[in-house]
Amino acid sequence: MKRKGFGFSLPVTAVILVIGFIYFSTVFTFIDRWLSLASSPGIANAAAFTALALMCVYNYSIAVFRDPGRVPPNYMPDVEDPQSPVHEIKRKDEAFDGIRMKLCVPQGGDLRYCQKCSHFKPPRAHHCRVCKRCVLRMDHHCIWINNCVGHTNYKVFFVFVVYAMTACVYSLVLLVGSLTVEPQDEDQEMGSYLRTIYVISGLVLVPLSIALGVLLGWHVYLSLQNKTTIEYHEGVRAMWLAEKGGQVYKHPYDIGAYENLTLILGPNILSWLCPTSKHIGSGLRFRTAFDSAPVSSGTKP
Repeated sequence: MKRKGFGFSLPVTAVILVIGFIYFSTVFTFIDRWLSLASSPGIANAAAFTALALMCVYNYSIAVFRDPGRVPPNYMPDVEDPQSPVHEIKRKDEAFDGIRMKLCVPQGGDLRYCQKCSHFKPPRAHHCRVCKRCVLRMDHHCIWINNCVGHTNYKVFFVFVVYAMTACVYSLVLLVGSLTVEPQDEDQEMGSYLRTIYVISGLVLVPLSIALGVLLGWHVYLSLQNKTTIEYHEGVRAMWLAEKGGQVYKHPYDIGAYENLTLILGPNILSWLCPTSKHIGSGLRFRTAFDSAPVSSGTKP
């Protein structure tokens, strides 16, 4: 489903310009100068980098234009549903979003309700102050895609970061390799032009590679535990409150590293590399660690 009301965004424009600059400088300067675009190695590297660039643009465009997940206007949580053993509630005494067993909802607090949107919030949904609506399985609002990262576009956002970091590192390798080539018959004007390209490319690629590497590592960590960025920060507080009360907190949506990845990225590696398949599930209900366990009437963290 496409977004509504998308307009001009300076950060998105900047990302597109950076992608274009890196692509053209890599193919027509680094590869051509080092390997020559007329040679087989040059053609092979140009084709490989072009494929990376196309995957970056493809996934980035989907992350920008796809709606991250809307809460249905008629959504109503069913606390009597035996297939949904846990519900997220808003506790009155601790002012944080916690997870409690279904039978404890009436005693533990209120079902999560968005006053701004005037409807109940499904599990893992949060209100975005920028988008001015609730987003299913919201991770964060990203200015670089001018959109929220949520249930329906998290996968393409994750894969975009993978391809973008790979392309930056690949371009850096080609940049360094092309510097080993001795200049032949380059006039002063051409030499000045190439120095400018190399300086700008280095200033862009080095910090960008580091930033994307850190971002990728962070989302790999979150995906292995089936957490969102919001849930990570909420979990830190929930863990502290649980330890304070002599209990042990465990993230309820963590069902094992491999299962977590397949729920987010798909059932096989091919779907991870080329995310042509849609997101998994409706975003209104998620598997939890309690699904296979009997529902207890006692309070659990």
